[in-house]
Amino acid sequence: MIKYPVYQPSLTGNEKRYVNQCLDSTWISSKGKFLAEFEDGFKFYVGARHAAAVANGTVAIHLALLALGIGPGAEVIVPTLTYIASVNAIAYTGATPVFCDSLKNTWQMDPDDIRRKITPQTRAILAVHLYGQPCEMDELLKIAREHDLFLVEDCAEAFGSFYKGRHVGTFGDIGTFSFFGNKTITTGEGGMVVTNDDTLHDRMTHFKGQGLAKYREYWHDVIGYNYRMTNICAAIGLAQLEQADTFIAKKRQIAEWYKRELTRSPVTFHDEVGDVRHSYWMVSILVPETADRDPLRDFLRKRGIETRPLFYPVHSMPMYSSAYQRHPVAENLGWRGINLPSYPSLEEESVKEICAVVNAYFHADTDRSGEANE
Repeated sequence: MIKYPVYQPSLTGNEKRYVNQCLDSTWISSKGKFLAEFEDGFKFYVGARHAAAVANGTVAIHLALLALGIGPGAEVIVPTLTYIASVNAIAYTGATPVFCDSLKNTWQMDPDDIRRKITPQTRAILAVHLYGQPCEMDELLKIAREHDLFLVEDCAEAFGSFYKGRHVGTFGDIGTFSFFGNKTITTGEGGMVVTNDDTLHDRMTHFKGQGLAKYREYWHDVIGYNYRMTNICAAIGLAQLEQADTFIAKKRQIAEWYKRELTRSPVTFHDEVGDVRHSYWMVSILVPETADRDPLRDFLRKRGIETRPLFYPVHSMPMYSSAYQRHPVAENLGWRGINLPSYPSLEEESVKEICAVVNAYFHADTDRSGEANE
């Protein structure tokens, strides 16, 4: 029985009230007042000129790439240490994902390795702000300008993260966000694309609505997609957005509790590096040796504590491993990493209990099979 899940959403604000308003109005699909209110509130929160709500975070990335004209023959550089959606969205366009390694200190994509991977076919960099720590945006912007590349920011895990006082997602040409049930703010399923470019916003709006022409009813002038968010999802999103500052502050507090309680254990935290604000979507740790990762997770599971492994580097997965590659930093992080319970309603005493189990694994007289020795 799971006592502490790795994540669960907090739905204690206006979610039910706003959803009931949708039901009462009968505006439950892709039109209704909550869509505009959510988009307006979101773009104000992150500091972008435009925001367009979409069905989920994966289609947000696909839509961004479509709007930029990425397609067959193009290459897009992407970190291998990321969730599969970042890479699949590139493949959807017919472009080729080109993997780069990670930095040891931030776990984000390595600018030097990006430079090594640029070819005449490179059209874009897809930066992923993994687990809430921002990428080195000054370096990525410099590379993009030097080589005339588009820069897309995947902020699925980084809502509330700032780089040098500016919210991530607003540095590149387009930023994308996810509102899946385990994200900092959720709509159940949902996503957002943001941009400061009027033309890109128009293109994304056009593509996400089945390619419907703007001034001619039921006339479609491009092959479009049904990537729209529903008014019900937007109602939940607006209620979540109202609580965003509270959620982020609590997540940062939870991270500090973990750091304080695990000083006795030989784990390394995914921590803030540089002039940034880490939103701690997940509190993530590295164990000293790869051999400890799964036994520690099993040890926690047997005591009702759910965890997740870090993402497996995508270049190691069958559909992307036809050419042998090595990305040693990403591989090392991927094999040693664990995400600990990180949901907003988690209390200090619960964190202490979880950490006591972690400490017991490393320090108590145990056989590491889940049972303590007498």
